[in-house]
Amino acid sequence: MTAEEYKQQFSEEDAVGWLSIDATLDNVYGGIEPRHYGPLCGLHYVAGGTDPIDGASIYDSDKQESHRHIISYGMSELYYNTEKAGGEFSKWGFELTFRLKPYAGDAGDPLWAVQMMNNLARYVYQSGKWFEENHFIPANGPIRLETETNITGIVFTLDPELGKISTPHGEVSFLQMVGITNEEVERIKQNPTTVEVQQLIEELKRSNPLLITDLDRK
Repeated sequence: MTAEEYKQQFSEEDAVGWLSIDATLDNVYGGIEPRHYGPLCGLHYVAGGTDPIDGASIYDSDKQESHRHIISYGMSELYYNTEKAGGEFSKWGFELTFRLKPYAGDAGDPLWAVQMMNNLARYVYQSGKWFEENHFIPANGPIRLETETNITGIVFTLDPELGKISTPHGEVSFLQMVGITNEEVERIKQNPTTVEVQQLIEELKRSNPLLITDLDRK
C-alpha cells in the first residue's frame, strides 16, 4: 500500500492498526465483545504514561478448556501514520498474547498478566531488542508475584489461533507468552538455543495444543 492509497482509504481519526487487530479477533471470536483495559497507569505512553501497552483485551475462551485469552495493543503501529504505510513490519512487528487457566488467587480478571506484558514491552522500548518466536525469558521467580507456583519462565511462540497478519503498516505476529516450570527453565539454561525452545514448545503442544498456562502445573 502506497502513502497515497493509504490516505484515500483512511482518515486521521482511524486507528488503522488497531482496526486490523480487532478484525482478526472478530474472525476468531465472532463479534463477542471482550473486556478491554486501557493503560493501567491511566495515561497512554505517548502522553507521558509509564505503560507501553495502550490497552489489552481479555476474552473468555472454552476452546480446549476454559481459559482467559489476553491480547495486547501497543507493540505494533496502532494509529494513522502515512509514513508507516506499506512497511515490512508494523512498528516492533508483534503484539503479545497470553492464555491463562483461571487461577483461584485471581479476584476478577488477571490484570497482573497485563502488567507482565507491560514489563516485557518496557524492556523492548528501552533496549531496542524485540521478541521473536522461540525466545526465552527466565522470570527469576514466579511469573505471578507472591504466588506459590512452579511457573518461573516464559517462552514465545506464534499464537495458535491468531498467527501472523498483514496490516496497512506491515506484518504483525501475535506472539503468545507461554509459562514454563522451573525444571523447564533449567533445561533451557543448559542449552539456551531457539532449537531447544522450539523442541520444548512442541512437547508441550502434545497435551496442550493451545499452550494454555496453568499456574498449578508442576
